[in-house]
Amino acid sequence: MRISARAEYAVRASVLLAGAAGVLTSAEIANAEEIPGKFLEGILTGLTRAGVVTSRRGAGGGYELARPAERITVADVIRAVDGPLVFVRDQRPSEMREEGVLLELWVALRASVREVLEGTTLADLAASRLPDNVAALVRSPTAWISPHPERRTDAPEFFI
Repeated sequence: MRISARAEYAVRASVLLAGAAGVLTSAEIANAEEIPGKFLEGILTGLTRAGVVTSRRGAGGGYELARPAERITVADVIRAVDGPLVFVRDQRPSEMREEGVLLELWVALRASVREVLEGTTLADLAASRLPDNVAALVRSPTAWISPHPERRTDAPEFFI
């Protein structure tokens, strides 16, 4: 699974808004999170359309969360800018025509991604904490280890 730059920036901007005392301009968000301004504008448009953030025009205008941070999940943010969380050949697993164990694998993948992203709110991230089930995954002995060694020129051929 790959998280796009758009989704990562959207989460960062949303977490910043979750911790803000009031409305933030797009320039303030872009500067604080080092997000290219034009790119952020598109992200904020997607977040606004999806009802994650609201915008105010005029003096004192900017962006704020549309509802309390405790009620907005990371999944809500990612779906707002990238669509469904898990796609297989441009389809949701539930829309695929194939049957059997491979389809079940894709559905299980989607369920595990949902468990993490739907179970983590912007309030959690703004408070620099993870839900217990997600924190347990981070503490797993293999969580931080890449299953594939880095590409090296002196590695045996089967590692390249």
